[in-house]
Amino acid sequence: MSFNNLDQLYRQVIMDHYKNPRNKGALEGDHLTVDMNNPTCGDRIQLQLQVEDGIVQDAKFDGEGCSISMSSASMMTQAIKGKSVEEAVKMSHVFSDIMQGKEISEEMEEELGDIQALQGVSKFPARIKCATLSWKAMEKGVDEKE
Repeated sequence: MSFNNLDQLYRQVIMDHYKNPRNKGALEGDHLTVDMNNPTCGDRIQLQLQVEDGIVQDAKFDGEGCSISMSSASMMTQAIKGKSVEEAVKMSHVFSDIMQGKEISEEMEEELGDIQALQGVSKFPARIKCATLSWKAMEKGVDEKE
């Protein structure tokens, strides 16, 4: 697949998550809530996590912002459900590495799935905060829970 075709595919994945966000809404019952914003561009997210016995049972988000921040939140909530807190935090660190333009293992590429579509953001330093906002919220939430 040529670079242009791959780039187009990645854009389609990002726009799909933006227009049809997964896990947008509010959780019922016991959960932790983290509110964060990116004052640089106005992105705002409220992340809700239901963590039981060290496992992310459910994750939802609400907020407003650019296609990158909202699609990243959609992808992240999908990816961390069913993962241990340690696995979710590790994913966040790998995502941060991607945003810094670092190479990752093939195993992690497979685990990230759609999230890889955001790797092109690393070429635009001003947009990295947009992509990492939900991930930072997740890390803050699980840190506060412990």
